Amino acid sequence: MDISLEMNVEQSMRVSPTLIAVNTILALSSQELQNLIKQEADENPALEITELQTCTICGDSLRNGVCLNCLRTGSAASNKQDTSDDFNFGTLGYGDEGFRSGGSGSLDDDDFDPISLVASEQSMRERLMLDMRSALDERDFPVADYILGSLDDRGFLTTSPHVIADELVVPPEEVERVLGVLQKLGPPGIGASDPRQCLLLQLDFIKQEEGSEPPNVREILTDYFIELGEHKYGLIAQKLGITADDVDAAREYIRTNLTPFPVALAGDDVVTWGSQSKAQYVSPDVIIRDVDGTLQVEVVESRRFYMRLNPLYGQMASDLRNRSAAFSDEDKRHVQQYVARTKLFLSNIKQRRETMAKIARTLVEYQEDYLRNGVRHLRPLTRAQVAEATGLHESTVSRATAGKFVMLPDRHVVPFSDFFTASLSIKDVIKEIIEREGRPMADREIVARLRDRGIRIARRTVAKYRTQLGILPSTLR
Repeated sequence: MDISLEMNVEQSMRVSPTLIAVNTILALSSQELQNLIKQEADENPALEITELQTCTICGDSLRNGVCLNCLRTGSAASNKQDTSDDFNFGTLGYGDEGFRSGGSGSLDDDDFDPISLVASEQSMRERLMLDMRSALDERDFPVADYILGSLDDRGFLTTSPHVIADELVVPPEEVERVLGVLQKLGPPGIGASDPRQCLLLQLDFIKQEEGSEPPNVREILTDYFIELGEHKYGLIAQKLGITADDVDAAREYIRTNLTPFPVALAGDDVVTWGSQSKAQYVSPDVIIRDVDGTLQVEVVESRRFYMRLNPLYGQMASDLRNRSAAFSDEDKRHVQQYVARTKLFLSNIKQRRETMAKIARTLVEYQEDYLRNGVRHLRPLTRAQVAEATGLHESTVSRATAGKFVMLPDRHVVPFSDFFTASLSIKDVIKEIIEREGRPMADREIVARLRDRGIRIARRTVAKYRTQLGILPSTLR
């Protein structure tokens, strides 16, 4: 055995710290990137940053605190990602200043203030508490607070009035009176003990507003609510001495005009229940605009911050090269460290912006029909195809689009993943078929309707898409 030294050439792949930093920044969402930039500005004295005023809704620049883009286009409420349950029932509006059914609530262009959508967000519980305090005597405040605290997320009263009366040591009649005030001020049906009572309270509201109510609806809800849910229309018709068409008409009225959960009546307004927002706001990472018939792409981050190397540190870095003797070793290390850190950070931010813009432009080119004409025109597209078109790695495309959002020309904000979900167009067709069904259609019937339109998918796939859309099966619709 002997000991010797040898030299050989060998190639190996290693992930550099620079590449790790680039990929980390690329994967960040818009909000996470803002936090990182602020953190870097606090820790790095060589980084000079100016935070520009931008609209919290669309990301456009503000002029004197006003977003001209939002003012021109009217309501920006399409930014909301509604997380409330999707019920196959209608909704009611109430009160002059109360909630309205459908959409984001009509706002006149002259009165539109996009900041108020976020800054003035108020929970329904808080609003009802204020309304009840203005309508009740001070001695009733504890009862009102207890009742509001006993409502669950759906708006049902989880504790009976008699239990509340025993807990507060007040007459049950007083609790009933305060509960009646709540039911007049809140969405019709709020404070009900179950869905049946909720629907009956809404029916009372309609009768009070319109002076009449449709025939058979109250009797069916009162005496045959379970049978209605089980689709025993023949039995109901026999018991009430009416025709099956009468039962079907009553069922259709209930399905169209009433909802089993009172809090759902808040619709898409900027109202939350408790501390959890029913309307979550997301800031788009990329904006696609239709400018004179041409679709243009903008990465929002580029409007929010102006960053550069601090001129003082730039001058010191230049002096280091020309007369380094004038600096101590510690000063040299400090300047070199933070100048290099700043240049790397700015380079990574620039590369992120260019990568996302390149991917977005490719998506616009490939999915232009979808952007202009709606989800029915969405073409099948994979991240691998985008990677090939852009010259990027597929993992880079995935990292750049994961958890990020795009504002479309119609001002709806959707996740990047929608561009790669070909089933969205099929889901939209399924939703349309169900909305237009004369009677509840089974999944097999929907498969046949889809086949007539040239769409061939299995029954279990229809069931999966229907579930993802939040639509109940035919036996429960």
